[in-house]
Amino acid sequence: MGRIKKKIFKGDMGIWIIILLLSIYSILAVYSASSQLAYREAGGNTSFYLIRQAVMLMIGAATILLVHNIPYKYFSRASVYLWYLAIGLLVFTLFFGINVNDARRWIMLPGGITFQTSDFAKVALIMYIARNLAIKEEEVNSWKGCFKKLYFPILLTVGLILPANLSTALLLFGTSMLLILFSNLKLKYFAGMVAASLVLGFLFFGAVKTFKHVGRFETWNNRIENFTNKTDKTENIQEKHSKIAIAKGGLFGLGPGKSNQRNILPHPYSDYIFAIIIEEYGLVFGAIPLIVLYLYLFMRVKIIVKNTNRKFGAYIVSGLAALIILQAFSNMAVATNVIPVTGQPLPLVSYGGTSIVFMGMALGIILSVSREVEEMKNAKKAQELEDDISNAEIDDVSSNETEPDEEVLKESLNLVINTNENEES
Repeated sequence: MGRIKKKIFKGDMGIWIIILLLSIYSILAVYSASSQLAYREAGGNTSFYLIRQAVMLMIGAATILLVHNIPYKYFSRASVYLWYLAIGLLVFTLFFGINVNDARRWIMLPGGITFQTSDFAKVALIMYIARNLAIKEEEVNSWKGCFKKLYFPILLTVGLILPANLSTALLLFGTSMLLILFSNLKLKYFAGMVAASLVLGFLFFGAVKTFKHVGRFETWNNRIENFTNKTDKTENIQEKHSKIAIAKGGLFGLGPGKSNQRNILPHPYSDYIFAIIIEEYGLVFGAIPLIVLYLYLFMRVKIIVKNTNRKFGAYIVSGLAALIILQAFSNMAVATNVIPVTGQPLPLVSYGGTSIVFMGMALGIILSVSREVEEMKNAKKAQELEDDISNAEIDDVSSNETEPDEEVLKESLNLVINTNENEES
């Protein structure tokens, strides 16, 4: 049984355990948090969204299984084409996507399936930046190279996401810059990109404040103003009832399926699922274990990066893991009212479709790198064992060789003397 598991679930077993536990949290939390949605959209069938989430998690798991069996070196060249495809999809979405609240985030695929292109773009950009940092290290260590091969791709991707999804754009920009910071890029070039980002940031902020009633600018202004100038009267329903859910949950929670705030909070199955988990399972069985799981993912990734002998593997694992972990903690920060509303789902826990699939793709790539690291370690151990066996056999042969017996030597000597005497005679 153990051998079968190792053949199917290759790579870091700790990451597989994290995936399993997050999926269990997802099933339990979505089933409870989607009850109001089920009565509103599915005729009271509370199992509908449970089954749908279970199916999406299985598709996500299948994606992980498929991707983690692909040698990660192939993702290097593929990242170029995937990034170009992501740019094309973002442009298409910007002009022809489904319009919801003045935001175009989704495109409709055959069969009525909606596809959020920014989920794909996040993974594609991190892969592309990791490739350029690893393969073109000398080229990017110049003013022209770092802006052309690193900063421009980031700005282009983030700029196409920003009109419809500011939080995703900021998350992706922060993750990309964090990856570059810990690469071998010289500090002066990184500082140049940071300076350029500050200038662009001030210009963007000024535009948002100047044209505050244009499109999504009004939504962003309202969120920032509500967060920075809030009082008991201006506090919105999301912040208020998220706090209530967390306060009611306390240490041990109200129990599975006993949340009250799920009926009041908007999107309790996605944006505010962390608050619902705390309300039902408390800090001890809800919040702390989830935080530990994401931190444990960070620890496992550190081990993978330490043991990989290829820069591309180290960069791609670091970037994708940072994307997952930063997204997780941004969701938690919104639920606990630390930052303004972002709309970021909790990875592998929130109700979702394409977000789960592409999160599975990211985890599959991480496991692909860890699988090859383990295979390398096993090959090294096998070689060392083979060398030890060979050395042991040589020692055995040497120990079996005995010195000639003295009587035998005397007889041989006498035989030689007699032969010589006969020849002389």
